[in-house]
Amino acid sequence: MINTIDALNWRYATKQFDPTRTLTPEQEHVVLETFRFSPSSYGLEPSKCVVIKNPEIRKRLREEAGGQPQFTDSSLLMVLCSLRTMDEKYVQTYIERIAQVRQIPLESLDGFKKMMLGFIGRLSPEQLKQWMQHQTYLALGMVLATCAMNEIDACPMEGFDSKKFNEVLELHKYGVESTVLCAIGFRMPDDPASKSKKVRPSEEELVIHVD
Repeated sequence: MINTIDALNWRYATKQFDPTRTLTPEQEHVVLETFRFSPSSYGLEPSKCVVIKNPEIRKRLREEAGGQPQFTDSSLLMVLCSLRTMDEKYVQTYIERIAQVRQIPLESLDGFKKMMLGFIGRLSPEQLKQWMQHQTYLALGMVLATCAMNEIDACPMEGFDSKKFNEVLELHKYGVESTVLCAIGFRMPDDPASKSKKVRPSEEELVIHVD
């Protein structure tokens, strides 16, 4: 494992994956646990992750996304999804889980439940959808950082037709829709992009200090 800044400098959006290398079960576990432990507003976790290893499905998805090789050459393909909707039943299930895990009375969470339902109730369907998608991107950021810290390559991808992916993967069965993708594996040793220096504004340009 490398230090944080070195890890962030080491990582890049890998386009050329080595198809002969795969994640170990331990590495895959770390990546998926990172997704599970990712932060979200109120802890509601309105996201799910579809992990695709089936080569035929990945080939079909590649065809739907302009032939990007990451779809078939990476060790695994993660489709990060957002819930299609969120209702009182979902919140109630979350409240009951809190009470069970933390061994506290269910009624002690009434205020928290009302606060969450009030927040959700103030949002239009489109606003709720956008909010849940934003939570999914938080999870993506955590996955990318964890991969970098463990010298695992990753490539986030948005260039795909979400509706087609939803149909191919039959995501309606799970009450979710595809939001963003992440191919994970190991770079080709001779990928010239891995040697390119990062191009970023300076800290002084990016950070505004308000004292």
